[in-house]
Amino acid sequence: MDTKFSIESTEYLPLRDVVFRTLRDAILTGKLIPGERLMENQLAEKLGVSRTPVREALRMLALENLVELVPRKGAQVLDMSEKDVVNILEVRGVLEGLATSLACKKMTPEQAAELKNVEEKFEKAIEEKDLEEIAEQDENFHRVIFSAADNDKLIQIFNNLQLQLYRYRMAHLKIDASIPAIVAHHKSIIRAIENHETEEGMALAQGHVKYHTEFILRAMRNKG
Repeated sequence: MDTKFSIESTEYLPLRDVVFRTLRDAILTGKLIPGERLMENQLAEKLGVSRTPVREALRMLALENLVELVPRKGAQVLDMSEKDVVNILEVRGVLEGLATSLACKKMTPEQAAELKNVEEKFEKAIEEKDLEEIAEQDENFHRVIFSAADNDKLIQIFNNLQLQLYRYRMAHLKIDASIPAIVAHHKSIIRAIENHETEEGMALAQGHVKYHTEFILRAMRNKG
């Protein structure tokens, strides 16, 4: 295994968490690909740590469904089936609809201004064709909405789903034809929130996720 990443140590986190974040980032950004074997001794040597934090990090990754621990064979990076993606996005559609309807009632003027600012950054990233920045600002757009919903449990579930789908969303964003529609969806959602149209906001958010679903599945089918 020729690792294409390195550990970034920090005094604020236990070593297992640093290794966990390093490996998780490598998986989500495609530096470690689905099916790739993750051997404790090789990872420990490459990252310059002992096997213990690597073993603990792999267990944490397994809990997030990013790797599979295979007895006597070590770990390997998990892939998702189309059914997995559809199932996750079905749940996300419900969560997005609920969060947006709540945001229509609860979003503060400060949060509304932040949402518009994020959308401007999103569109600038599109102009610059910066895929990582596009993905980050798209996530920020939804983060502001979920924050405005003011429901910690809702946010926790959403964050977990976002993590699982990140690598597929990156593939989705490479399909240029989808971008103008995403911008239009965002602007419609902003208008619904500004006008406190809860049912409209919910419908728009759910339609937005449905659109994402179609393009993520297309990206999965066309990969390679």
